[in-house]
Amino acid sequence: MKAVITLTTTLWCVFTTVAPAADEPFRPVAGKFPPLEKAHSYRGELVFVDHANRRGSLRVEGNGVFRRNDPQPFAMLPYGMICYHGAPADLRDIPLGTVLHVRAFLPPDPKISAVPVLPVNNKDKDADHRRGVGVAPAENHVLLLEDEPSHCLRERRVWKLKEVDLKNNEGMIVASREPKTGGGGKASEENLTFDAATRIWRGRECLTPEELVAEGLWPASGKKSLGGQAVQLGITWKPTPGGVFTRFHISDIWLDDAAMQRAAHNQTETHKVFIRNHWVPAWVDAVEYGKFGRATVTVTLFGGMDPSLYADFKKGIPALMNGVENTLKHTEGGTAGPSQMAARGSILDVTKTAGEVPLGSSGIQIRYETDMITEGMRPTRIVRIRPSNWPDAHMPREEYLDSGKFSIEDRFPTPAIFPQY
Repeated sequence: MKAVITLTTTLWCVFTTVAPAADEPFRPVAGKFPPLEKAHSYRGELVFVDHANRRGSLRVEGNGVFRRNDPQPFAMLPYGMICYHGAPADLRDIPLGTVLHVRAFLPPDPKISAVPVLPVNNKDKDADHRRGVGVAPAENHVLLLEDEPSHCLRERRVWKLKEVDLKNNEGMIVASREPKTGGGGKASEENLTFDAATRIWRGRECLTPEELVAEGLWPASGKKSLGGQAVQLGITWKPTPGGVFTRFHISDIWLDDAAMQRAAHNQTETHKVFIRNHWVPAWVDAVEYGKFGRATVTVTLFGGMDPSLYADFKKGIPALMNGVENTLKHTEGGTAGPSQMAARGSILDVTKTAGEVPLGSSGIQIRYETDMITEGMRPTRIVRIRPSNWPDAHMPREEYLDSGKFSIEDRFPTPAIFPQY
């Protein structure tokens, strides 16, 4: 089978700036997007998700026995970006077991962290019991969370399949992650498992290993060279017999651009519906106070969303703005939904920053006038904003804070759910 991934796609995550991981711990400050080059980089298996509070747990990869690594909590920064199948995503979209790449920082404010706060040097400690170093990083507030195809598309890399070894519709693939255009030195090869449930995407088709065998592309049994076929892979983890320390599993293979673009399109549409119901998050840059509750509020919209959502924000249109917690939860009160609790007004101006913008920012700034400024609209505070013609949806109970409490302890569940190993 010939290599057919050309990566001519214009997927959302492809053009994000790449930066090396930081050596020194870095703590973001309110009102400033942290530089990606200061982030600590690691990867791990998603083992728990609390989507309502934008947090979860990862089994972080180290140099020891992977299955023994204690799940480590993480929280998305308010402007933290999630990418799944090369498209914007919410944590609820990512299946448990998915291996994710992480760029993260120390908690901006440990006092209000949604997950336990660890010692600053925790990533340098040996976890013992054959777990290794680096499996419990204190950098658990995430700027960028991405699955394997999103990571490869952003860094312009592909997986090159070298050999398949198959028996009873399951087996092993030898592959290496390499730059799309070649160069960059010799890539190390990995042994990855697959089975009858592995999905193989070709154009609009979803195939199985058995169907590739029937087409004569894979052997019915035994080994066959795949000649460095370029693909994208979805990677998960499952227990491996035979005393193997770490071996990852292939959940999906995308054989061509059409298949990868289709996956990205489907995920993009899912996320667009989510954002129209939950509103676009932003932070407040400045407030100009007027009389009798009037004010002009300047906000910067967060990044990582489909351009069509940002295009709905136009000068002169009516819009609603609501203060939210740092987990992006709306405030509601009794039977009043976010629209009833929000300030109403109109957009005075929409401006786009010229040139490259930091990760986490859309580069779009909005000036918004309202006749009812609320407590949540202060500089560096987080808000959500929507055009008035977007859906007026009420959140389920786990996804909002009661206006009578508006406390971090009103999170459901509280940070106490995470054990400190």
